[in-house]
Amino acid sequence: MIDLRLLREDPDRVRASQRARGESVAAVDELLTADEVRRAAVAAFEAVRAEQNQLGKQVAKASGDERAGLLTRTKELSAQVKAAQAAVDEAEARLRAAQLAVPNVVEDGAPPGGEDDFVVLREVGTLPDLAAPKDHLELGEALGAIDTERGAKVSGSRFYYLTGVGALLQLALLQLALQQAVEHGFTPMITPVLVKPESMEGTGFLGAHAAEVYRLEADDLYLVGTSEVPLAAYHSGEILDLDGPLRYAGWSSCFRREAGSYGKDVRGILRVHQFDKVEMFSYCRPERAHEEHLRLLAMEEEMLAKVEIPYRVIDVAAGDLGSSAARKYDCEAWVPSQGRYREVTSSSNCTTFQARRLGIRYRDENGKPQVAATLNGTLATTRWLIPILENHQQPDGTVRVPKALQPFLGGRDVLTR
Repeated sequence: MIDLRLLREDPDRVRASQRARGESVAAVDELLTADEVRRAAVAAFEAVRAEQNQLGKQVAKASGDERAGLLTRTKELSAQVKAAQAAVDEAEARLRAAQLAVPNVVEDGAPPGGEDDFVVLREVGTLPDLAAPKDHLELGEALGAIDTERGAKVSGSRFYYLTGVGALLQLALLQLALQQAVEHGFTPMITPVLVKPESMEGTGFLGAHAAEVYRLEADDLYLVGTSEVPLAAYHSGEILDLDGPLRYAGWSSCFRREAGSYGKDVRGILRVHQFDKVEMFSYCRPERAHEEHLRLLAMEEEMLAKVEIPYRVIDVAAGDLGSSAARKYDCEAWVPSQGRYREVTSSSNCTTFQARRLGIRYRDENGKPQVAATLNGTLATTRWLIPILENHQQPDGTVRVPKALQPFLGGRDVLTR
């Protein structure tokens, strides 16, 4: 949720953020009203409660008719206190609902607009010269690496098996990512994939995209779509030592319903219900968040260079950020069979939005608790197999193994069946 002090001091900035996202500014006005109502309700409660406390002291000293009159007033005040408390509870519920309805304030410099209004920052690498490129599924099936037919038989559409060299290639990729993260000072984590509702809501995944999330109703738990969720909730309710950023790299399976994507990217493993991922997550002081964001992006680009695939970096438009992010950069890898770039990483600066919901703070130079900033970024995921297979395919159907991955594949430099 956004900082209410920012809302009070600069509501026009919050309205401008809403317009950049293509969202209604009415939500900002409702939040302003709810904030005012809540503060008025608290003031009224405190006033009547103070009078009640003062009257209690007077009753203790009074006697006779004076005491009887004070006792009558005490009963009246007791009812008023109860009513005032109920008004506070109602106002706080309204305020929370209004806060949850307003997404994070967009960072200055993020492009306005929707999904197609991103800005390309750079293109890196040379596109392969392939006369008739096979797609990743054709390559994967020929190599005995990907089996979507049996995945659908066992679990339904958008499920798959990684078999043989396919399984080994994914493990190699994720191990390379984790190795890089550790070399850069990240703490490796294997996280839970089931989380409580407050963890999912705290990271902003139960808003507009709630339909994308799998829920286990019998246990009131959610399957995570990214280890960002358990990594963010890891320090919920804590006060951290943030002299320097706390950095984690979480390895987990991830689950997405892909609701609303019927008919999109149904071939292969581009858009699936289950995949594995190594996710970076940072906690830092808000003034260091922009710098930390660029660091995560550089980590992603380092990984893409290691697997030797051409890519581009885009600055995602405000309307495509998601509720928690103030700024997001995506890396998109070249997919030869489609003749286009497709997203393989996202890195987001969530400023204090998630930490405010989750109660994650640090102490400033004066020892006063302040809200931390959180950031996340993809370091490798199952989807990367697509550009790796396609960009490194050879005319005989084999696939060249990037040098950085070879040590994790027993030294082999070519994938064969």
